[in-house]
This record gives sequence, C-alpha cells and structure tokens, in this order.
Amino acid sequence: MEHKVLSFMKQHHMHLQGKTVLVGVSGGPDSMALLHYLNERQAEWEMTLVAIAIDHQLRGEESLADITYIKDMCLKWEITFDFVQIDVKSYEEKEKVSTQVAARTLRYQAFEQKMNEYEGDFLALGHHGDDQVETLLMSFVRTTNLSSLLGIPITRTFATGMIIRPLLTVTKKEIEHYCKKYHIQPRLDNTNLDTNYTRNYFRKFVVPKVKERHPNVHRTMQQLSESLQEDEYFLMGEAEKVFEQVVERPVNDRKDPQKKDKKAVLSIEAFKQYPLPLQRRVYQLTLGYLYDDLPKQLTYTHEQIFMSLVEDSTNKVVHFPKQLWIERSYGDVKFYFHEQVENEHCIQVEILKIPERISLPNGAVISVSYINDLSTVHEDEYTYLCSVHELSLPLVIRTRKPGDRMKIKGMNGSKKIKDILIDDKIPRMERDNIFLIEDKEEIFWLIGVRKATKKINQTSSNVMIKYEVADHNL
Repeated sequence: MEHKVLSFMKQHHMHLQGKTVLVGVSGGPDSMALLHYLNERQAEWEMTLVAIAIDHQLRGEESLADITYIKDMCLKWEITFDFVQIDVKSYEEKEKVSTQVAARTLRYQAFEQKMNEYEGDFLALGHHGDDQVETLLMSFVRTTNLSSLLGIPITRTFATGMIIRPLLTVTKKEIEHYCKKYHIQPRLDNTNLDTNYTRNYFRKFVVPKVKERHPNVHRTMQQLSESLQEDEYFLMGEAEKVFEQVVERPVNDRKDPQKKDKKAVLSIEAFKQYPLPLQRRVYQLTLGYLYDDLPKQLTYTHEQIFMSLVEDSTNKVVHFPKQLWIERSYGDVKFYFHEQVENEHCIQVEILKIPERISLPNGAVISVSYINDLSTVHEDEYTYLCSVHELSLPLVIRTRKPGDRMKIKGMNGSKKIKDILIDDKIPRMERDNIFLIEDKEEIFWLIGVRKATKKINQTSSNVMIKYEVADHNL
C-alpha cells in the first residue's frame, strides 16, 4: 500500500515537504491508516502534522470513547491532537436536513475553522477507492447531471490550502491489511452498518457484488472520475466565457456579487449558437449567479423546462423555486425575482406647479417647463409637447395599474395600456418599469411608448415635459 499511495501522491502533485498538514481522524481504519502513514514520513518530509477529531455527539459515550482513543494514539505517536464538538441534531432540526447532510456541513465548517487556526496547507482525508466506487454508483442511479457524476475529488481548494485524499488509489481491504501490519486497532462505528443509509446499503449489498466480478473496479472508477473531472473543468471554463458573452447583468450586480435579488437577461440568438453541453452549463452558471444558495428543489426537470423555453417561440413565464421567474420575451430570456419586481413598482409622484424638476426612484428625471419657441425643440419619444390650456394640474407620474386606459393618436376611443404594451412588444419584465403621466382628465403619455392627442398651440405658450433617462443599463 505504501508504494501505491506514494506514487499516487506524486502523480497528483501532493507535495507535503515542509507543510502544515491537518488530518481528519474518526478513529476508523481509513483515517488511522492515513494518520500513521503520514506520521511515518513526518520527519523525512519535515511536516507539521495535526490530527483533528470531530465529535458529532450522535453516539453518546461511544463518540467520547472514539475521541479518547484518537487522543491516546496521538500521544503515543507524538502527534499534535485537537478536536471539535458539533451539534448535529440541533442543526438538522433548524435547517430541516438529513442527519448525514447536517453532519457533513458542520464537519467541514469545523475543519475550515481549524485550517484557519493552524494556518494549514493541507487537510488530508481518508476516503479510499471503495468509497469512490460507492459514490459513483450512487450517482449513476439518482442523478442525470454530469457535474454530480464526477465522484470524490482527489484535491480541491479549501480554507487556507487544499483538501487531499491520498488513499483513493487503494481499497478498503488494503487499508485493513495495513492496519494489521502496523498493529493498529481502529475503532468501529456501528452506524456504518445501518443499511437505511443509502451509502451503507451500497457498501453492503452492491459494491461487493461488483467487486466479485471486477476486482479492480476501484481503479476503473478512479480513472473515470479523474477523466470526468478534467473534462468538466475544461467545459466549465468554456461555459464561463460563453456566460460572459450571452448573459447580461446589471452593472451594480457585477460590482457587488453579494447583492440580493439579482437579475439577468440571456440573448436567445447568441445562446443557441453554442453546442448543447455549453448551453446546459451556462444555464447552471446563471442559476449559480442568481441564487445565493441553489434551492434543493431544483431538479433536472427545471433544466428541461428552461431548454424548452429557449426553443419555444411563444412568450411565456415559468416559475422556479424562491420566486425566481424566468420569462421568454421575444428574443431574450429574462431572469428576475418576482417579489423584488412587485416591491419596486409601487411608485407615484405629483407635479403641482410649472416649472418643476423631479427625480424618480429609477434615477431618471422629469422636467416640466413653459416654452414659446417650438422651433428650438425636437420632439421624440422622451419629450412631450402640448398647449398649456390642454393640461390641468396636478400632474401625476406613476407606474401602471390594472385597468388603465388611454387615447392614442390615430385611434377613436381608448385602449388598455396592457394591450398597448403587448402590441409594442414590451417585455413583461419591463412593463411595470414604464412610467405614465396623467392629469385630472386622462392618461396622456405612456413614456417612451405612446402619446395621447393633446394639441400644440402654434401662437401661444406650450408646456414641454422631458424624461431624461438614467444612465444604467443591463
């Protein structure tokens, strides 16, 4: 085993010379073999070795006996020992997660704390080849996402350094032989025999059957895991480039990645130029950008819904967890949180006199002034002119309400503003951002979209209303 592990460490650049290495130790054969293996080389490699034990407080006196055993072995082997107690049950109840998820979350939080405390370069964990087989087989039967099929990573960035798993190249049986060779009598955790846990079921009933027929399956699985991880790393790198090109985000969101209630707009035409594997990863990156933590309710079905939305030419909205709305709107797919949109759109201000200049919550400015010389004015979609006799104060600037109607040029009667916005192909997400202006008589301007039929006086005073757009774009 020693030779296999050393070759594996060299192959994967686990250079521990002169480094501070923390070892996660449970008292079981895997972690005790790893601790012994590294301790045998501590002097030669000039390492600082620290054993970290975690008491999950799930097995009462048995857990405390494990900690005592590890502490005694560290004293015997002259290894620095430290331990952390974590309250798994309280976390499980508070966060509504399984015992295994709670234990894993708190365990890695404790490891991170100790890595920071000792300024560790590496955290060595005792996962072995059979663990890799179990992980991949479980993934094959319960996921369709390639990123979930990558298996246990050999190394990954963590806290002040990296996590390393030097034993992924050897089997459980080889580790047990190692323990016997060096007279290590590890502790056994009886919860590992409980087949109600999926991993234990695979460990007891599935993996042994596979290994009967294919004794070297751990090598095959490890090579598969490494190949998949390398491919995924490359594809995600390419997807990140595509994400930057096809997904637009508000400037403020890009400057502040922690900003809540983010928005994004994906260009369908640009998105569809890329192959499907990159499209799927851009979708994943977009969700990763929008959510602080990906909701557990997200499944492969949501990905299918999104891809159907891209392919379908019909404008529609689909609802994702945590009130994320994804809207196909003409040539774009828009991502936004519905609660945020509702909160932003309750806007109304009044103009009681002329001249006046008012700033709006979206950063734009409305100015109202008298003007006599019409030749100096260029009327566009953000400028409104009418005779002073056509207006009756106060003017109200607001966002639309259900049932709003207005008269528009070239049409008898009035039309629902909702229908006007649909006719003009204004995306659903933007409709509640558009301001309108009304006086006591009517809505006369849907700013940037349509104007009513108020008259301009060529011989006497007129009123000019200008909407100055704020300088912020997606």
